[in-house]
Order: sequence, then structure tokens, then C-alpha cells
Amino acid sequence: MEQENKYQTLVNNLQTALALLEIDKNSQVYQDAISVCNHLSKPGFQIAVFGPFNYGKSTLINAILGNRALPIDIIPTTGAAISVKYGDELKTKITFIDGREINEPGTEILKQFAILDGDRRMRDDVASVQVFCPHPLLQNNVELLDLPGTNDREAQDELVRNKLLTADLIIQVLDARQLMTLTEREKLHDWLIDRGIKTIVFVVNFLNLLEAKDQKEVYKRLRFVAESFRADLPPNISNLYRVDALPALRSRLKGDVAAAQSSGLVIFESALQSILAAKQEKIADVRLPRVITIADRIKQSLQAKAQSIASELETLENKHNAKIEIQQKAEKLIKQGFITSVLELRNWLDEKTLLYRYQSEAAAALQQGQFSNWERNFLQPKLVQMQESIVKWVTQASEFFNRPQPETLSISFPTHPQVNLPNKPTNSDGLADTASVGVATGLGWVLGGPVGAAVVGSAAYILNQNLSKGKQQTTEEAYHNQVMQLYADAAKDYLIRFSKESVEQLLKYQEKAEKFINFQISEPSLDVSSKRSQLNLLNGCVENIDRELESIKTSLN
Repeated sequence: MEQENKYQTLVNNLQTALALLEIDKNSQVYQDAISVCNHLSKPGFQIAVFGPFNYGKSTLINAILGNRALPIDIIPTTGAAISVKYGDELKTKITFIDGREINEPGTEILKQFAILDGDRRMRDDVASVQVFCPHPLLQNNVELLDLPGTNDREAQDELVRNKLLTADLIIQVLDARQLMTLTEREKLHDWLIDRGIKTIVFVVNFLNLLEAKDQKEVYKRLRFVAESFRADLPPNISNLYRVDALPALRSRLKGDVAAAQSSGLVIFESALQSILAAKQEKIADVRLPRVITIADRIKQSLQAKAQSIASELETLENKHNAKIEIQQKAEKLIKQGFITSVLELRNWLDEKTLLYRYQSEAAAALQQGQFSNWERNFLQPKLVQMQESIVKWVTQASEFFNRPQPETLSISFPTHPQVNLPNKPTNSDGLADTASVGVATGLGWVLGGPVGAAVVGSAAYILNQNLSKGKQQTTEEAYHNQVMQLYADAAKDYLIRFSKESVEQLLKYQEKAEKFINFQISEPSLDVSSKRSQLNLLNGCVENIDRELESIKTSLN
């Protein structure tokens, strides 16, 4: 339990990494990671024997056990991973995929469930095969694992590869007649060395079938291969042994100690005992290098994914920042245009400006009974034009910033002026002068603007000049002057009201519009936020794995 808790943090981090990487549960990386994590705290010591078909793996195990416990033949036989554990008597347990079990004494049942079928295929309904044997080597929670031969079918190779990852000691059987093939060398690296498996012993079989002079040369070459691989074994323990498996089995069955000695079996068994004595007490030293290797690979995958996401995130953020920059520039231009248009309208609505430009026209229009037409044809178009200029900028802001447009600017005209004229005098003197004034004011309305104002002003000037010649005003003249003043005052009152009310409406709209045009930096998209979160999780997981690996590597040194 103490050993399990010691490395549980690393196991948890690796499981988190697998989830972050979204690795397929059927993938080799996922299966390897789960296997080494589960095996890290598993009790016992497992010795796996592997090699190509017909290399004598099962014969070697039988020789060690001193019993024909496992099926052996001149054709490929082992069709399952056969686990050999300690038991008071020799018996076999077959467990099926569906949960059924068969328990029988002896090992005859292996020929039915643990060998290849006629097409040299493994059974697909068997989950596990266990043999229990009363042998001293197995008594201290040691397990021998007889694996199917390699170099035949992919399914067998995949089974062997997976089993080797969780074996604490691996015995690789070599055929002296074939030296070490290229395939065996590749498997040595791909299946063992590259996965952090360092507790490996090579056993050379069939050396007895060679001529004496050839035996030394072959063994010398194999010694060179074995020494090129740094096995993690106790001091003074070789990683290469000669065991003539079949002679060794026969000598054991006969009880011939000398023959067993000459077959190389006794020396090999002594080496096994030394390895077990050294490694069982420090089982973590055997298993952790594999965990470290897997963890390093997973960490590299995490870093690669983090780098990819960081690159995607940088692209998205650059686009986001570029969009913000464009919108900020647009905001500045729109604000400038909006303020310019507002100032233009405010200047036009200025009381003095309106009176200077339109009072005479408005008075003349009132006098002629054409005020509505004048307002609609001369005053309203100018106002609408300037309103549209202002609203145009707000509309652009709405489209550019993708916001619903606020209510539009709508300046209304005040109520039309009403002029209450006094009663006309009874005499009719001065009618000619009155007509002249009427023509002048009418002309001023028709011309409009400053020109019209000049005309009206000229008429008023002529009238005043006539009055200043010393002539005494007639009653009719006084009446017309009073009428003209009433129209002028009414026009002035209208324009002042128009100025005040319009400016108030404009200021309210300006206040709302400026808040609307004021660009606010948008929050990053959900995609950006998601990638940032994912990147943080990946980097955090890498840091956690690094920290745990550093701690473990320090404890191993």
C-alpha cells in the first residue's frame, strides 16, 4: 500500500494526460500507459520467456520446473500466454471471456485450450491460462510466463508485446543455429529497450547441435551482441547463458545432476536466484524505468499538442487584436464625423443664425399666408439634410460594431406662429406705400435666404426714408408699420422656439449616440477562451509530470 501511494500522484497525472490528449483507448500508447500504471503496484515478480516459434521456450520452462508441464512439439504450439504460479499440486485453470472457468488437475487440458488451432491461430474465447506447480522457484510469489512464439501472426506478436511491458524479468531465447536475426534485433529495440525494459537475460538454445568448433564462434558472436546491450542486472551477473533446453529437461526428468550441469541449466538457475534476490526487494527499480519512458512519451505528446494549440491561439488572438484595432480606428473616424455633423447642425440652429437667415422670410411667408409652404419647402429640407448627416454616422457605427441601432434623430418644428392683427383704420391714405411693402416682402420670400432678407430690408429702409422726410404719418401708414412689426415678432418668436427646442432634442440624441458610438473591446470568443483553458491544462499537466519524474529519477540514482 505504501508503494502504491508513493507513485499514485504520477499515475493520476498520466491518466489525466491521456484524457487531455483524447487518445483512443484502443491505441498502443493508451494500452501501454494503463498497463505500466496498473503494474506499478502489483505484487509478485513475473518472469516472461519469449522468442520466435520453435526456439524452445516451453521446453526451457519445463526444464526449470523439472516437469513436462507445458505442451512442447516440433511444430508451433503455445497459443496463449500461459502463467505458471506456485500451487500445492500441478493443476490448470482456464478462464473464458464470458467468465466461465475450468479447473482440472495436471496440464493435459492445455492441449485443448492453450495451443494453436489447425490454422495456427489463438483461441479467441480464452481470457487467461494459469498453471499451478509445486516448485521452490515459484514459492516466493514468482510467476513464469510462457508466451506464444513471435514472427508468425500479428495477433500473437501484439499479445507478446503487451505482456513484455509488465514482466519484471525477460528471458529472450535465441537459436544458436540462426544467430540473432534482424527481426529479433528490431524487436529488442522496439519492444524492450525503447520502452524502458532493462532487465533482460539472453538464453542460447540448440548450441549442442553445432560442431564443437562452431559453438565457440557462435557463442562469441552472441556474447558481443549481449554485451552491446546494457542490462540492468545485479553485479557479476551475466546477461547471456547457454542452456540446451531439451537435454536439460531430459536430465531433470531422469534426475541426472551431472547432465543438468553440462546442459547449462544449473548455472542459469543460479543466476535466476541471484536476480530474484536482488530485484524482488527493489521491484520499483525494475518497473519505474518503464513508467518513466511512457511518461516521457506522453509528456512529449502533451507538449506537441500544447504547441499546436498555442499556435492556433496566437492566430486567433492576432485576428481578434487586428479587429479591435480596426474598430478603434473606425470609432475615431465615426466620432469625428458625428461631432462635425452635430456642430454643423448646432451652428445652423443657433438663434442668431436662424434670425439672420430666416426671420424676414418667415415674416413675409406669414404675411402672405404661405408659412406652411415656406417651412416645408425651405426650412425642413435643410433640417432633414443635416439630420441625415448625423444619423448616417450612427448607422455606420451600428453596422460596424454589429449593434442594434438606437432610435433615430427626429427634430420637430414648433407650432406655427399666430398673428392677431389690429382693426384697420377707416381712411385709405398711404395704400400705394403699403402695396410697395407687400411686393417687397413677397419678393423676399420668393428669393429666400440672405437675398430675400436684403430685399425686405431695402423695403423697410425706403419706408423709413419716406417717414424721415418730415411728413407726418397717416393713420394707414401707422397701421401697416404695426402689422409688419407683428409679423416680424411672430417670426422671431417661432425661430427662437425652434432653436431652443431643436437644440434640446439634439443634445439628448447626442448624449445617447456618443455612448453608442463609444467602442467597447469585446471579450474573446468562446473558441479562444476554450483554447486558453485547454493550453493551461496541458502546460499544468506537463509541469506536474515533470515534477513527479524528477522526484522519481532522483530516488533511483
